[in-house]
Amino acid sequence: MRMLHTMLRVGNMERSIAFYTQVLGMKVLRQHDFPDGKFSLAFVGYGDEAHHTVIELTYNYGVESYDMGKAYGHIALEVDDAAQACEAVRQAGGKVVREAGPMMHGTTVIAVVEDPDGYKVEFIQAGTY
Repeated sequence: MRMLHTMLRVGNMERSIAFYTQVLGMKVLRQHDFPDGKFSLAFVGYGDEAHHTVIELTYNYGVESYDMGKAYGHIALEVDDAAQACEAVRQAGGKVVREAGPMMHGTTVIAVVEDPDGYKVEFIQAGTY
Protein backbone atom coordinates (compact mmCIF):
# COMPACT_ATOMS: atom_id res chain seq x y z
CA MET A 1 0.00 0.00 0.00
CA ARG A 2 0.97 3.61 -0.45
CA MET A 3 -0.67 6.95 0.14
CA LEU A 4 -2.03 8.46 -3.10
CA HIS A 5 -3.69 11.78 -2.31
CA THR A 6 -5.64 13.92 0.13
CA MET A 7 -8.93 15.37 -1.13
CA LEU A 8 -10.03 18.91 -0.29
CA ARG A 9 -13.42 20.35 -1.27
CA VAL A 10 -12.98 23.86 -2.63
CA GLY A 11 -15.38 26.72 -3.32
CA ASN A 12 -13.66 28.03 -6.45
CA MET A 13 -11.41 25.78 -8.53
CA GLU A 14 -9.50 28.53 -10.33
CA ARG A 15 -8.74 30.37 -7.06
CA SER A 16 -7.55 27.15 -5.41
CA ILE A 17 -5.40 26.11 -8.35
CA ALA A 18 -3.82 29.58 -8.34
CA PHE A 19 -2.95 29.25 -4.63
CA TYR A 20 -1.45 25.77 -4.86
CA THR A 21 0.49 26.51 -8.06
CA GLN A 22 1.43 30.18 -7.84
CA VAL A 23 1.80 30.52 -4.06
CA LEU A 24 2.99 27.05 -3.02
CA GLY A 25 4.75 26.13 -6.28
CA MET A 26 2.88 22.91 -7.09
CA LYS A 27 1.94 21.84 -10.60
CA VAL A 28 -1.44 20.81 -11.95
CA LEU A 29 -0.92 17.14 -12.75
CA ARG A 30 -4.34 16.40 -14.20
CA GLN A 31 -7.77 17.98 -14.29
CA HIS A 32 -11.18 16.54 -15.17
CA ASP A 33 -14.69 17.93 -15.39
CA PHE A 34 -17.69 15.67 -14.70
CA PRO A 35 -20.75 17.67 -15.83
CA ASP A 36 -23.15 14.76 -15.32
CA GLY A 37 -21.96 14.44 -11.74
CA LYS A 38 -21.79 18.23 -11.29
CA PHE A 39 -18.19 18.30 -10.06
CA SER A 40 -14.63 18.96 -11.21
CA LEU A 41 -11.33 17.54 -10.00
CA ALA A 42 -7.79 18.86 -10.17
CA PHE A 43 -4.76 16.99 -8.86
CA VAL A 44 -1.83 19.17 -7.77
CA GLY A 45 1.57 18.31 -6.37
CA TYR A 46 5.33 18.59 -6.55
CA GLY A 47 5.91 15.48 -8.65
CA ASP A 48 4.18 12.78 -10.65
CA GLU A 49 1.53 10.69 -8.95
CA ALA A 50 3.50 7.49 -9.47
CA HIS A 51 6.15 8.66 -6.99
CA HIS A 52 4.56 11.43 -4.91
CA THR A 53 1.52 11.98 -2.73
CA VAL A 54 -0.66 14.75 -4.17
CA ILE A 55 -3.71 16.84 -3.34
CA GLU A 56 -7.04 16.31 -5.06
CA LEU A 57 -9.06 19.54 -5.28
CA THR A 58 -12.78 18.85 -5.68
CA TYR A 59 -15.23 21.54 -6.76
CA ASN A 60 -18.91 20.63 -6.48
CA TYR A 61 -20.94 22.87 -8.79
CA GLY A 62 -22.70 25.66 -6.94
CA VAL A 63 -21.03 25.08 -3.55
CA GLU A 64 -18.92 28.10 -2.60
CA SER A 65 -17.86 27.14 0.93
CA TYR A 66 -17.73 24.30 3.43
CA ASP A 67 -17.72 24.02 7.22
CA MET A 68 -14.24 23.06 8.37
CA GLY A 69 -15.30 20.90 11.28
CA LYS A 70 -13.08 20.07 14.20
CA ALA A 71 -11.32 16.95 12.92
CA TYR A 72 -9.25 18.37 10.04
CA GLY A 73 -5.80 19.59 11.03
CA HIS A 74 -3.44 20.59 8.23
CA ILE A 75 -1.29 19.60 5.30
CA ALA A 76 2.45 19.72 6.12
CA LEU A 77 5.17 20.81 3.71
CA GLU A 78 8.91 20.76 4.39
CA VAL A 79 10.60 24.07 3.56
CA ASP A 80 14.21 25.24 3.77
CA ASP A 81 13.34 28.38 5.75
CA ALA A 82 9.89 28.76 7.34
CA ALA A 83 10.15 32.54 7.77
CA GLN A 84 11.20 32.97 4.15
CA ALA A 85 8.35 30.70 3.00
CA CYS A 86 5.87 32.84 4.97
CA GLU A 87 7.20 35.99 3.37
CA ALA A 88 6.83 34.45 -0.10
CA VAL A 89 3.20 33.54 0.68
CA ARG A 90 2.54 37.06 2.01
CA GLN A 91 4.11 38.64 -1.10
CA ALA A 92 1.84 36.47 -3.28
CA GLY A 93 -1.22 37.75 -1.41
CA GLY A 94 -1.62 34.68 0.80
CA LYS A 95 -2.55 34.61 4.48
CA VAL A 96 -0.04 33.69 7.20
CA VAL A 97 -1.86 32.62 10.38
CA ARG A 98 1.16 31.59 12.47
CA GLU A 99 4.56 33.13 11.96
CA ALA A 100 7.66 30.95 11.82
CA GLY A 101 9.06 29.87 15.16
CA PRO A 102 9.61 26.87 17.41
CA MET A 103 6.55 24.78 18.11
CA MET A 104 5.21 24.82 21.63
CA HIS A 105 7.00 22.25 23.79
CA GLY A 106 9.65 21.53 21.17
CA THR A 107 12.33 22.88 18.87
CA THR A 108 10.79 22.11 15.45
CA VAL A 109 10.39 25.39 13.55
CA ILE A 110 6.93 25.67 12.02
CA ALA A 111 4.65 28.25 10.45
CA VAL A 112 1.06 28.02 9.21
CA VAL A 113 -0.67 29.59 6.21
CA GLU A 114 -4.23 29.25 4.90
CA ASP A 115 -5.42 28.43 1.44
CA PRO A 116 -8.36 30.41 -0.03
CA ASP A 117 -10.89 28.03 1.53
CA GLY A 118 -9.35 28.24 5.01
CA TYR A 119 -7.46 24.93 4.93
CA LYS A 120 -4.28 25.13 7.00
CA VAL A 121 -0.91 24.37 5.44
CA GLU A 122 1.94 23.93 7.89
CA PHE A 123 5.52 24.70 6.89
CA ILE A 124 8.09 22.61 8.77
CA GLN A 125 11.63 23.91 8.51
CA ALA A 126 14.08 21.26 7.29
CA GLY A 127 16.61 20.09 9.82
CA THR A 128 14.61 21.20 12.88
CA TYR A 129 12.54 18.07 13.50
